[in-house]
Amino acid sequence: MHQPMVTLHASANGHVACISQWSRCMHQPMVKITFLSVAGQKVEKEENDGEKTEILITHPMEDDEELVLPLRSQRSPLNGLCCLTSGLVVFMSGLVLASIYVYRYYFIPQIPEESLFHCRVRYEDSVYAPLRGRQELEENVGIYLEDNYEQISVPVPHFGGSDPADIIHDFHRGLTAYHDIALDKCYVIELNTTIVMPPRNLWELLVNVKKGTYLPQTYIIQEEMVVTGKVHNMRQLGPFIYRLCNGKDTYRLKRHARRRINKREAANCHRIRHFENTFVVETVICDGA
Repeated sequence: MHQPMVTLHASANGHVACISQWSRCMHQPMVKITFLSVAGQKVEKEENDGEKTEILITHPMEDDEELVLPLRSQRSPLNGLCCLTSGLVVFMSGLVLASIYVYRYYFIPQIPEESLFHCRVRYEDSVYAPLRGRQELEENVGIYLEDNYEQISVPVPHFGGSDPADIIHDFHRGLTAYHDIALDKCYVIELNTTIVMPPRNLWELLVNVKKGTYLPQTYIIQEEMVVTGKVHNMRQLGPFIYRLCNGKDTYRLKRHARRRINKREAANCHRIRHFENTFVVETVICDGA
């Protein structure tokens, strides 16, 4: 197989001539050319291990030739200013976030998702029982802020005339359910927001009076309701009322204008006294005619 080969001939005056020719595949001496930048340096030859030949060729340097090094580009002062500003912004952001965290978790009292209170309140019943003087009402209040509902448990009262009951005010559904424990019946009506405080407001009220055993002395109001019919689909009342009234006879109520109840009607009425505001409420539930 023929391949082109290049042979280098070095003449006495330092010129190098290249002659191209064809030759057969065979071992040829290899030539290495090195340029030295030092003027007047002698050509040195070293023994080549194998068949390599090294030729050193001097490169003359002019006396007036100077070595010029490239200058490093100077950074603009704006770059340093930008870096400093960015660092300050990051530092201040971290400081603000840390301050918010400390203030929130160490200086602001956290509102729990649910709070349980045992409360007693004294009130004057000057209209319905003026001779009894001050009376006392006791109840347990559960406030569920995340689910937006309240649950009130009224035990058997000391003075009589009122039934023990469990009450749920569901602000999400806009419903109130009364479970009359004495009758084991449930009654459902639209939530009256003029009487019942929202969960957060009621929580704040009870926290403010938590240091004392009693709420401030207050008064009592009355609301009258009448049964209109039976509830057949319990699930439409929501999960909280469903859990309270499932398996019990449940009836719908509607409010009546305040009027004086005669003795015959009073026999078919039941009273539940409770409070979820700064006053006591007596809920009178009467069977329909």
